[in-house]
Amino acid sequence: MSDERYARQVILPEVGEAGQARLAEASVLIVGAGGLGTPVALYLAAMGVGRLGLVDGDEVDLSNLHRQVMYTTADVGRRKVDAAADRIAALNPEIVVERYGFRLEASNALATIQGYDLVVDGTDTFETRYLVNDACLLTGVPNVFASVSQFEGQASVFAYPDGPCYRCVFPTPPPEGSVLSCAEGGVLGVLPGMMGMIQAAEAARLLLGIGEPLVGRLLLVDAASMRFRTLDVERDADCPACGPSRRLRDLASFGADYDPTCAVPMSTPEITVRDLQEMNQNAVPPFVLDVRRPEEYAAANMGAELIPLDQLPARVGELEEHRGEQIVVHCRSGSRSARAVDYLRAQGFDAVNLKGGIRQWAAEIAPSLHVE
Repeated sequence: MSDERYARQVILPEVGEAGQARLAEASVLIVGAGGLGTPVALYLAAMGVGRLGLVDGDEVDLSNLHRQVMYTTADVGRRKVDAAADRIAALNPEIVVERYGFRLEASNALATIQGYDLVVDGTDTFETRYLVNDACLLTGVPNVFASVSQFEGQASVFAYPDGPCYRCVFPTPPPEGSVLSCAEGGVLGVLPGMMGMIQAAEAARLLLGIGEPLVGRLLLVDAASMRFRTLDVERDADCPACGPSRRLRDLASFGADYDPTCAVPMSTPEITVRDLQEMNQNAVPPFVLDVRRPEEYAAANMGAELIPLDQLPARVGELEEHRGEQIVVHCRSGSRSARAVDYLRAQGFDAVNLKGGIRQWAAEIAPSLHVE
């Protein structure tokens, strides 16, 4: 360990040589090497946290670069875990980086998290946040959480002894369509960096045993007005995951919560991307409608007709020539298109939802299609 590299940190009385040695022996798993995870990785590596795990199954896309400043234009198309590992090695070759080039799922979460001192949740879906929470509870590993959307961010520490878990504060996902992802609603480029540095600070305090971590507190950041406020959050005695009568015994206990398509109403008819691929071979293929925003369509599309969801009621007349045909509706992952299908069916159209949306199409049918 280089004395000069960490000199400005070691002189802090709260750190010292003993604290720096503690960091060198520590391990942190970062789930998501994106807007949140990359600043966390850079700062923890710079501070000397000895072992970092990076979980991400995506490749670097040009649309990432306005906020994921770990990557460069030359990294576009590379696996994020590879590009991030190279950048960390260039910053601090003393750090061991474990690469997990896959999406965290119920089938691999426990094995991936076990053996780490902390988990930093840099994911961008409610389904994966519930999965991280439950896996952390089952393994006894604290969870440093943050989220971002447009100009607003949140941060807290969950699954810490005597503190609340993510389900205590967010017992159920928000109403469908009420919270947009970064791809759907956008995000100010600097905001993930701000929240990622807060997560890195939380991780450092927990590893060093200093200060007052965000256990039992939810930090709210408004980057539009630059206001910070903190809400006290308590452990829910009736929480099904961490309360006295908890039902969480394994990840099968809440398996449906980890399904990215679980928000689609059961009454909405769906087809899979494999179904659509077969239907496209028919003499008369189905009419495919994309209900995403224009900027999403411009970044990646399947060649479908575009009518954004919020314009659909005013432009439904444009679909009259397709009345009687089957209309396959898609969005990014399936929730907005499900609402479009319900609306179109109420107008008498034969519409079905594409399960998993264009992200699933890219994953199974068109891997060259880069969808944020």
